Amino acid sequence: MMVFGLIALIAGAASALMFASIVSGALISLVLFYLAPLPLMVAAIGWGPLYASLGGIAAAVGLGAIFGLPYCLAFAITVALPAWWLGHLVLLGRHLAGATPAAAIAAPAEPEIEWYPVGRILLWIAGFAVLTTIAALLTLGTDADAITGTLHRGLTRILRATDPQAAGEADQFIDALVRIAPAAAAIVSMMTLTLNLWLSAKVTATSGRLRRPWPGLKTAELPPMTLAVLCIALAFCFTGGLAAIVAQIATAALMMAYALTGFAVLHTLTLALKSRTFWLGSTYAVVVVFGWPVIAMVILGLADAVFGFRQRFLRSHQPPPLPTS
Repeated sequence: MMVFGLIALIAGAASALMFASIVSGALISLVLFYLAPLPLMVAAIGWGPLYASLGGIAAAVGLGAIFGLPYCLAFAITVALPAWWLGHLVLLGRHLAGATPAAAIAAPAEPEIEWYPVGRILLWIAGFAVLTTIAALLTLGTDADAITGTLHRGLTRILRATDPQAAGEADQFIDALVRIAPAAAAIVSMMTLTLNLWLSAKVTATSGRLRRPWPGLKTAELPPMTLAVLCIALAFCFTGGLAAIVAQIATAALMMAYALTGFAVLHTLTLALKSRTFWLGSTYAVVVVFGWPVIAMVILGLADAVFGFRQRFLRSHQPPPLPTS
């Protein structure tokens, strides 16, 4: 019991310190802030979701006592809740009833487990990205005009502090930033949550505490209904008001989910290439350096969802069946 509490409190304290480091204003604190879910995710995957829940509650209470209720709620919604639930989903599985009782008695092998699909975990990450982004925007106002006005004033203040002479000439630039800010925030939240989950799974796998086999990330695919939800969100983007902002956030998060499945498609389609490492490395480098080529990955992920490129490729590259005598 003492070990349980110690692990939970250490994970919660580390996560809380990383989250609160943003108060310092140092550049490194931004990196620590985005990696704040990592300790709780490691605790959830390596020891169990109960460890993450206890550590998250203790961290949220501590932040609330030191910095006030807003910090407590922000940590609970953006860090503790996603870390606990995603860690729970990683360990979620069910036994497959494949063997007969007689066979089970004769050969007491370990039961086969069907683990929670990676694609559905990716969809949950997109949902948390939408939730945390909307929660952050609602702190700026409760309607579209209030949110955009607060964002405009904040960006104007930042621009005046950095370059006072250019502040009067940058209204169009600030307007453009205000329009893309909600979607950009959702993309950042989506990518950082995905990175935190991948890192935490790697840490626990390296330490030997990962209780499920490493999933085949090349096979990750989103549920079929995701495409319908994306179409509905795209339609609401043109309505205006708060509904349009929420729709833009959902669209951006789902687009990034399809971009990640696009990378999975790319890993599959390049299996037969001799220079596969070069092409994959070049693609990742171009996306990281320039950013906008990720649109190609979004298109590839959407095309695979509609046309099933991976299934066709794998069927065409399967070895021929052995002749029967």
